Amino acid sequence: MNDKIKEILSKYKTIAMVGVSKDKTKASTIVMKYMQKYGFKVIPVNPDSKGEKILGEEVFEKLVDIEIPIDIVDIFRPSVEALKLAEDAVKIGAKVLWLQLGIRNQEAKEIVESNNIKYIENRCTKMEYQKIFLKINPAFPVLLD
Repeated sequence: MNDKIKEILSKYKTIAMVGVSKDKTKASTIVMKYMQKYGFKVIPVNPDSKGEKILGEEVFEKLVDIEIPIDIVDIFRPSVEALKLAEDAVKIGAKVLWLQLGIRNQEAKEIVESNNIKYIENRCTKMEYQKIFLKINPAFPVLLD
């Protein structure tokens, strides 16, 4: 699994982060800021904040509204929402569907894998990046500056 994650985080640099919040203390916002710091373009997706900016990026209502190619769809939403998001990931031609800690959905996995999209569940992009590339394993949600 580590080799698969290392390949994903090395190769793909544009992330649509679903469920990111304007609240800077939320895990999703901390992860977005961290991934930006390490060279990732992160597009926030949150219907409640559509048209606003989070960490300098315009917020979109839905994945299908984003006009640039997306590599990774990173989900901070309940597992039950992952199926619809998997379908949208297929529609936009994403390369990876990544479900954050505690999020799993077998149907979503089957949909994306049958469309040649990589699937990661129950993992944090920030923590995986730190572990693989920085060789550190801090407690979440620490943001190292």
